[in-house]
Amino acid sequence: MTTAHAFERRIPRPHSARRMLASATATIALVLVMVVDHDAATVHAANMWGTLREPGQPAFIAGHRGDRASAPENTLPAIQAALDSSMEFVELDLQKTLDGEAVVIHDETLERTTNGEGLVAERTWAELQTLDAGAWYSTEFAGTRIPHFDDFVDVFQISRKKALVELKGIWSVDELEPVVAEIYAAGVQDRIVFASFEVGTLHHLIEAAPNLPRVVLRRELPDDPVRLAHYYGAAAVMTRLAEVRERPDVVELMHRAGLGIMLYTLNSEERWGEALSYGVDGIITDEPSALDGWLAQTAPGT
Repeated sequence: MTTAHAFERRIPRPHSARRMLASATATIALVLVMVVDHDAATVHAANMWGTLREPGQPAFIAGHRGDRASAPENTLPAIQAALDSSMEFVELDLQKTLDGEAVVIHDETLERTTNGEGLVAERTWAELQTLDAGAWYSTEFAGTRIPHFDDFVDVFQISRKKALVELKGIWSVDELEPVVAEIYAAGVQDRIVFASFEVGTLHHLIEAAPNLPRVVLRRELPDDPVRLAHYYGAAAVMTRLAEVRERPDVVELMHRAGLGIMLYTLNSEERWGEALSYGVDGIITDEPSALDGWLAQTAPGT
């Protein structure tokens, strides 16, 4: 993870046919950057996660790396399972290949979720296409491939769901532009939220995607998370449950500023109930179907 920007340190505490259209869209986006208000992402976010919740009201559910309880994480079967469910959001991770392609995979290395070895960043897209990303999960998914971002957009486009896309590592403006262009070319810009831990990536998103909502990911919250969000032009901050437990007033603080707060990654009824009691706006979970069923029982009609 990148060292925090000087501002943050001062806070106390601690290839489809659509690809051709996307290239033209990227050029147009460069011009739009000159005239678009960066605060628009914050306004836009109000439509992304609706009216901010009061304590006890359900937050939106995001399936972590798809629905990884029913299929191998960050694969099209897991993503499709999430899209077919009643959850509002699907969450996925993007990394870059050696030849600059955007692929859906969480780890920097290939060993855990594929039959390959080494770093994702040291393999070309063609090389990654030969790997099996499903057999490790079960024989039912043997032969499942690592998806390209285009593959995700193809299945996402025909759904009505929203997506939280975490950008892993540092992405330059040039590297972000094809991803952003693909989003606009598919007409799904109203349903995509970017998230990142990386300072450089968050800054580059301001230029490359000024109108798309951004979420700052932080394992530990600074004393002033509102200032943090405003600095990066973000619509929300995502953090751990322990941070909100230590400072439950932070939810109201964010809401008064028109900002959201989300939690990762909660997988038990006890933690879901605690998160809801604080009034957070979103919960990332590895068990989206179970959480959805639990919400139906504990908060019917929502």
